[in-house]
Amino acid sequence: MSNGSSITHFLLLAFADTRELQLLHFWLFLGIYLAALLGNALIITAVASDHRLHTPMYFFLLNLSLLDLGCISTTLPKAMANSLWNTRAISFLGCVAQVFLFLTLMSAEFYLLTVMAYDRYVAICKPLHYGSLLGSRACVHMAAAAWGSDFLTALLHTANTFSIPLCQGNAVDQFFCEIPQILKLSCSDSDYLREVGLLAFSNFFSFACFVFIVVSYVEIFRTVLRIPSQQGRHKAFSTCLPHLAVVSVFVSTGVFSYLKPPSISSPVLDLVVSLLYSVVPPAVNPLIYSMRNQELRDALRKLLQYTVFQHQ
Repeated sequence: MSNGSSITHFLLLAFADTRELQLLHFWLFLGIYLAALLGNALIITAVASDHRLHTPMYFFLLNLSLLDLGCISTTLPKAMANSLWNTRAISFLGCVAQVFLFLTLMSAEFYLLTVMAYDRYVAICKPLHYGSLLGSRACVHMAAAAWGSDFLTALLHTANTFSIPLCQGNAVDQFFCEIPQILKLSCSDSDYLREVGLLAFSNFFSFACFVFIVVSYVEIFRTVLRIPSQQGRHKAFSTCLPHLAVVSVFVSTGVFSYLKPPSISSPVLDLVVSLLYSVVPPAVNPLIYSMRNQELRDALRKLLQYTVFQHQ
């Protein structure tokens, strides 16, 4: 990566200019980060420890919580440290690591959400084939594919982005390093367009996943509406709504962030939107799933009661 000799660090976007607001942001984001850690850790522990939750749906949910922990831990701790220590700097290698990890984890999360849509489709539309189509080995293979599918693509994008000559300074208009903001520092349009072309090609697969999710839910809703009993329809919908809500938050914030019109773009709006798609989903996903899922709530209650009893 040729830029290593010319740029030793980048300057991230600060949340505030005054020291008081910087500390306020630190405590606010520390609370959000701890809530995300606690919520996802509780789901991971509950699913792992309760044999009633050893099913494909909860296995994928455990993997989603692991990815959420990785996503929020890639961006927020560094932003909090900068606010606490009144600095904007991130090392060149630290920026490279952020770009690679964030791209890998976010892509893996979307692919996993696609797998989870397939799980709900088979459970509701083809229940008699659920055991054969989603056996333990198949679930492990699908989860592994989601985790590893974008590793090489993220490596290619990261290497290509940081091999582009940068001559527009080292100030990144974002609170963490991401490719679109790094590309704004490039010297020539041809290098910029080359990486944009690679991103567009990669996004084709994400669009295919989105289409698959939409088609799956169209079939799910058609099947559910044919269920004669209201109780049966309610039970079927209750297993799908948390996943649908998580997908909606993930896709809407991401699409608005990258496809919003330039005319409404501003540093403040860009910062708010980036927080929405990088920080909010990992923090609210555990809440979404626990609110609509009685089995998970029972497992969490049992886990908390056991923890309290052990400390008495």
